[in-house]
Amino acid sequence: MKKLEDVIYRDEPKITPSTAKVLIEALPYIQQLSGKVLVIKFGGNAMADETLKNNFAKDVILLKQVGVHPVIIHGGGPQITSYLKKSGIESKFANGMRITDPNSIHIIEMVLGGLINKDIVNTITALGGKAVGLSGKDGGLIRAKKIIGEGEYKDIDFKNTGTVQSIDPEVVSLLDGSPFIPVIAPIGIGDDGKTYNINADVVAGKIAHILQASKYLILTNTTGILDSKNSLIQSINANEVKKLIKKGTISKGMLPKVNSALEAVASGVEHVQIIDGTVDHSVLLELFTDEGIGTMIRRN
Repeated sequence: MKKLEDVIYRDEPKITPSTAKVLIEALPYIQQLSGKVLVIKFGGNAMADETLKNNFAKDVILLKQVGVHPVIIHGGGPQITSYLKKSGIESKFANGMRITDPNSIHIIEMVLGGLINKDIVNTITALGGKAVGLSGKDGGLIRAKKIIGEGEYKDIDFKNTGTVQSIDPEVVSLLDGSPFIPVIAPIGIGDDGKTYNINADVVAGKIAHILQASKYLILTNTTGILDSKNSLIQSINANEVKKLIKKGTISKGMLPKVNSALEAVASGVEHVQIIDGTVDHSVLLELFTDEGIGTMIRRN
């Protein structure tokens, strides 16, 4: 017989009706996404802020636990700029793309494929998940080609800045069927044997296309696409996006993001959502709540 002092007393569970409502609200979205591929472009301040980075890791671990297959493609613009500056190399951009000279590519590969990639993997692992870090060069995952400027940028030599020539989804597909979460650095290798730095938005959009992702999330530092009055556009179709680009309402660093979104929806990805990665648990808020956040880009 247990003695009185052996009895363990516990407080009543602190599950409130509002907590239960949140869980019930999430259920149909979990059911819809279970077994599906979700591509996430992870970047911006969410990567530099420890709390946001940990919350992002918890989000993707939860997704994996409920049967969703998250695939993470990360950027690293601010970190790259910082390391290049320390090396006495000035960062130059054109049409929202970094111009990568041969002196920069080795530093960029180290920052993306080494420091940032491993940091994300370590964060996920430390919080109880399983992740595998990949460079686009691993297993020939990303074949790249040199980017060629167009229009007003036609005379610019982008050097070791590339775009995606092709993607071999075999490695990622193998990981999707396992407990591991793929974390991909946007580095590719060209037919010329050179290493190319590729914009992470471009890579994420191509991978969403190749894997026929159910949804593609782009985490950034803004609330989404803004109109000419700086108001958030909650939902917009591809044709309307093109009009905003033509007007100059969408420009600079937002261009690669919306172009990758347009390519993804045109190739069969159901939804692309541009969301604010500086909001705690932004991934879960978008995926598992009725209201969602950010801007949804639709085909029609």
